Amino acid sequence: MMIVKYTAKFSPFCMCQWKKSLNFKPLRWSSSKSTMNIFDKKTKILQRERAASQEDSNVYDYLKVEVAKMLLDRVADVKRTFPSALDLGCGKGIISELLCETDAIHHVTQFENSEKILQYNPHTDSTTVVGDEEALPFQDNSFDLVLSNLNLHWENRLPQVLKEIKRVLKPDGCLLGAVYGMDTLFELRCALQLAETEREGGMGVRVSPMIQGHQLSSLLFNAGYSMVTLDYDELVVRYPSMFEVMRDLQGMGENNATQHRRILHRDTLLAASSIYQAMYGGENYEDGVPASFQILFMIGWKPDKSQPKPLKPGAVPKGFNVKDGN
Repeated sequence: MMIVKYTAKFSPFCMCQWKKSLNFKPLRWSSSKSTMNIFDKKTKILQRERAASQEDSNVYDYLKVEVAKMLLDRVADVKRTFPSALDLGCGKGIISELLCETDAIHHVTQFENSEKILQYNPHTDSTTVVGDEEALPFQDNSFDLVLSNLNLHWENRLPQVLKEIKRVLKPDGCLLGAVYGMDTLFELRCALQLAETEREGGMGVRVSPMIQGHQLSSLLFNAGYSMVTLDYDELVVRYPSMFEVMRDLQGMGENNATQHRRILHRDTLLAASSIYQAMYGGENYEDGVPASFQILFMIGWKPDKSQPKPLKPGAVPKGFNVKDGN
């Protein structure tokens, strides 16, 4: 049985400290069109389609359901209504299902890059659109709110996607999204790196590179968003062994889709499972092993004249002005 533990944390993006995994270089995003793609988008779409077509696909939705609830909690914190919202990367309509319980959003448009995945979406009563996130098929100033639930971390050109989202937002519209952070699955990454180095004399990219908090905030500012807010939560799920971790990742459609990936040998996998258990497992084998998921939540607003403006440097007096006799 899976036990989900929540360790909620909050910190401004400039004060976040991130653990660093073994021999792992942070992902660097670039807006240049000549940059080599990190992810194989065709493979990722096939993986997601296969995951959605499974008879027991709902069993693997526990992370997306929990994160969707956290996103809607943040929507509730904004004391305003959103007449039109876009569910970017809607998948099987998890957010649309939860939105039925709130009155803050009047109409939801579901967007997905695969028509086959929409076949397994039970919420067909709302508007559904198929297209590419890098060129959204919507007119400027179309939506009051854009929601993204664990979808943007597979984008090769994330700066371009953020600019497209800002384009389709109305003035004073809000982007509210969640992506996996750098510390996600650090246990699995370290175990595979150690095992592959020992058995094969080198290592490849087995866990997709993730973005750091300060990089995400910089991308939002560079894309032209205002009043950017970033916070994060950590979810820890316990599994019987490393193989159950990898099975659930495949069931979620979150398995490896990086370019130039190689097949892992059987003895390397067995060694990685032993290392995983030895480094992160409990004292008893029956306690299983943990898998950490770091969720970065971002909020950005499209600039508008009605928004509060920051004070100019030096506008706030320093210290206290004390008069004689007072």
